[in-house]
Amino acid sequence: MSTFSKLSYHVVFGTKYRQKSIDDSIQIQLYKYIGGIVRNIGGSMIQIGGVEDHIHVLTNLPPSKSVSNCIRDIKANSSRWINELPETKSTFAWQKGYGAFTVSFSQIPIVTRYIENQKTHHLKMTFKQEYLAMLKRHQIPFEDKYLFEAENLG
Repeated sequence: MSTFSKLSYHVVFGTKYRQKSIDDSIQIQLYKYIGGIVRNIGGSMIQIGGVEDHIHVLTNLPPSKSVSNCIRDIKANSSRWINELPETKSTFAWQKGYGAFTVSFSQIPIVTRYIENQKTHHLKMTFKQEYLAMLKRHQIPFEDKYLFEAENLG
């Protein structure tokens, strides 16, 4: 018997201190670059989107690699790429940590639409509110003080 798998994840992570660092001038390029990273680690991109302070990635990841290693590679390589762009004026970084939620095959169209509608969605809700709601919906215990990095910039 052969082994078959399709492991789909909805991954969410923000910019460091939730700074609005992902502007329209780099957003599309960033999404394409992250798609390339996902392909290089053996995964496939389903949908990517977000706003200035965070992104959502709906992806299939290979069973031979840990989710944490895949996300580490996505975040490290994409932040390095952004920092090498000539138009990057200050150091770009992602927040520590991430949210990763499994997605059943039947729910992929729903999550895809959710990610496509991020700009509209965030006219009514902040990233922090959205993230808290996701953690609660998935019944993931958390402590507020560990959710986001301290916003002391200096």
